[in-house]
Amino acid sequence: MLKLGGKIIRIHAVDADKAMSLAKVSTSRNLPGILRREMAYLVSDEQIPYGYAHYLLADKYRHLVDALPAGSDFSILPEDYSYIGDGDIIRLSANSQSIRVLFRASSPHNSILVTEQCNHYCLMCSQPPKTADDSWLLDEIESLISLIPKDTRELVFTGGEPTTNRERFLNIISLTKSYLPRTAIHILSNGRSFKDPAFAERYALIGLSDAMIGIPVYSEDPTLHDYIVQARGAFDETIQGILNLKRLGQKVEVRVVIHKLSVQRLPELCEFIARNLLFVDHVALMGLEMMGFTRANLDELWIDPVEYKDTLSKSVGILAKYGMNISVYNHQLCLVNSDIYPYYRKSISDWKNEYAAECKLCSRKSDCGGFFSSGIKHGYSKSLTPFLNSH
Repeated sequence: MLKLGGKIIRIHAVDADKAMSLAKVSTSRNLPGILRREMAYLVSDEQIPYGYAHYLLADKYRHLVDALPAGSDFSILPEDYSYIGDGDIIRLSANSQSIRVLFRASSPHNSILVTEQCNHYCLMCSQPPKTADDSWLLDEIESLISLIPKDTRELVFTGGEPTTNRERFLNIISLTKSYLPRTAIHILSNGRSFKDPAFAERYALIGLSDAMIGIPVYSEDPTLHDYIVQARGAFDETIQGILNLKRLGQKVEVRVVIHKLSVQRLPELCEFIARNLLFVDHVALMGLEMMGFTRANLDELWIDPVEYKDTLSKSVGILAKYGMNISVYNHQLCLVNSDIYPYYRKSISDWKNEYAAECKLCSRKSDCGGFFSSGIKHGYSKSLTPFLNSH
């Protein structure tokens, strides 16, 4: 698991009020001077170019501080951040002596947190909502988007609920279209804002070339869905949001997190989706992440995947019978039936992906999505059975 943020050894700023906060990392000694003034140079040897706004040094290079150009701002990074490379984008805070890695150029898994506010209080939420004003995140994103490389393949906007501030959300999506016209956009939303036809239409009019809104539905029973998300009336508004988006020709993904509550009626939910939402573009059936509220509600949520593998097969079979586009995410290959393999995807973001000790000898480890790091820490199926070459 990669560490994306926290305290660092030292941030030195000549003028803390003017110190760089958002910085794109460069390893090039040959950039034009006008670009250097907007970037942070990653020091790797004694040949240190002049003119960069900030200098980043791994702890093993701290002896080169005296070789930096006079009056330079610099940071000394612990080993946890040795993965930082060219094109990455970071946030530095001289006041708190901390760093946050916002974008990694080498990774296909880049998510942007739009807000921690949400009108759901999902029992298994991995990013528990907060009520504090975090509009500074929106300010940061508006600056961040212009720094992201134009060849980025995919970008995810997540929350909280990204549409909490509707005007700012639409502005961010418009900026993304302008600066990243070839980037696929995935928006993780509970869909309820799109029940408003006018808002759904304004989103559609932006005209993103490749965008998908991932919307969770946890049961075809409105009462059960509303209980899982802890919001009365959420089911009806979510379904209306999906209908509005599809009426406007927008791509929609239905996302189902599988746990002890949602698996009870998973086949019925899949039948509902196939009969009533056949036009959605993708259905993702997802394993549970052991973070946030999940840990507090573990007794109510946890079920060993081996206990529902036949239910999962039946549910996927229902969707497949109707010709729907299906993926099974966040599961271990040895805990699903073989009929799931055509729909199985390695989906866990690289920065929080790990494998159990039992996986070391598995001949199919490279095909398996493994675990969330939190799953390794807080427990996983006792039925984990590595594939051996003899299989």
